[in-house]
Amino acid sequence: MKKIAIIRCEKNMDRCPLTNCFKCLMGTEEGFEIYEDCIPAGVFTCRCPGDVAVDLSKILKAKGAEAIHFCTCTFAEKKDKGWFMENGGFCENIDEIIAKVNKETGIPCVKGTAHLPKDYRIKTWS
Repeated sequence: MKKIAIIRCEKNMDRCPLTNCFKCLMGTEEGFEIYEDCIPAGVFTCRCPGDVAVDLSKILKAKGAEAIHFCTCTFAEKKDKGWFMENGGFCENIDEIIAKVNKETGIPCVKGTAHLPKDYRIKTWS
């Protein structure tokens, strides 16, 4: 069973309790469909400009995380009819942050959790 950590954005932490992220993780759906079976390993909130992401990820790795997922809200925007990537999400540097976390920790990092935009292909750094 794969131990999965989640990093979310501070800009959404007062509005989102990660309910659907955990539901999808436990059901191996949406961003977690790449696993046969998985359980939560921990959650952290990244603060702008993302400098803490590597340190948070090292802690998650030390606690047993085997992969880290970055929430969909970091790169997609919620609208009336779903989630869309045209205007981006809360983090304008999410790809750079994910790449740096992967390089510094050596564990796979995945862009996406719940509410994936239509036709989105899961992107993994490993």
